[in-house]
Amino acid sequence: MSHAIRRAGELALDETTVTALRAALKTTADEVVQAIIDEVPPYANALSGRMGATIRRSVRTALGHYLDLASGNATGGDGGDAAYELGRGEVRDGRSMDALLSAYRVGARVAWRCLAAGAVPVGLPAAEVAKFAELTFAYIDELSAASAAGHADELAARGRAHERHLEHLARDLLADASPDVLLASVQRAGWQPPVSLTAVLLPAAQARPAYRTLDPGTLVLDDLPDATGVLLVPDADRSHLLRQLTDRTAVVGPARPWTRASASYARAVRARSVSSDIRDTEDHLPELVLSADVDAFADLRARALAPMRTLPVATARRLEETLRAWLLHQGRREEVAAALFVHPQTVRYRMSQLRELFPDLASPHRVLELTLAVGLRVS
Repeated sequence: MSHAIRRAGELALDETTVTALRAALKTTADEVVQAIIDEVPPYANALSGRMGATIRRSVRTALGHYLDLASGNATGGDGGDAAYELGRGEVRDGRSMDALLSAYRVGARVAWRCLAAGAVPVGLPAAEVAKFAELTFAYIDELSAASAAGHADELAARGRAHERHLEHLARDLLADASPDVLLASVQRAGWQPPVSLTAVLLPAAQARPAYRTLDPGTLVLDDLPDATGVLLVPDADRSHLLRQLTDRTAVVGPARPWTRASASYARAVRARSVSSDIRDTEDHLPELVLSADVDAFADLRARALAPMRTLPVATARRLEETLRAWLLHQGRREEVAAALFVHPQTVRYRMSQLRELFPDLASPHRVLELTLAVGLRVS
């Protein structure tokens, strides 16, 4: 209240004037409140009933403190603290700072009119009336500033708390928490559950910038191990999401019911472990299936391709490539030859070698086992 205090130091209200003004405090407070109700729509209902009585007392208290200041009997601290708390309370009641500032302007105008009407009849000199006006509006300006600070601080605190609740919800989802735990986290975070969530893995430094371009209901964590970030995107249009992430090092998991977001996350993590080139996990399902149990896949290959074990490495590699193409193209020699960039006779020769190695090559069980064994290219 330094500015208002300086103004108060220039003013000399005598005891008679102060006494007259204090006698009019209740009437002045009532007129201020009524003017605010009439002129500031957000307060039309807020100032009725018990709340109205509380506000009237608060206005009388503020006016009384103002008169203390004007008479040199106050430092101004209490008024600023009360205004700060008033600003915080406006956030809790869901009102903007604009509404409160409008109320201050209306209140200052009406209070000055009423106080001036009480000061002039008791002989306050014109020069002092002018100083009195300056003090009135300086006091209101500083109350407004204190309230604005309280309003901003409360918004910031609520924003931080809300963000913590959203992060806690994201962690519960990734941890595959129970439905009861998830619902409690949803309620604390004030988050509207979607039908599905899609997990996106990306470097932690890219998580927040990417998050700002996505659905506002997206959940984000950027402090996972290995400098990894994760986004949980609600009801994503997959092709659109992939386009949005074109310039980012991202792995996009499958869409899953929101309570099973951990499954989308787990697939994205596995895809990243399989290859750094995977962006859309759903384009690489065979690789993900065949790499789900690395030891089992290695055992399957060793058993299924055992007949090739005695061949020279280069020969075994050529025959495995031919077998893979033959299985993929269902034995159509011309297509196999085109895929391998060889002559159809070369395919015929290699297949005769393979049939010698695998006499039961026409067996459905053998075909399944070999298809799985050669389904991934192993360096």
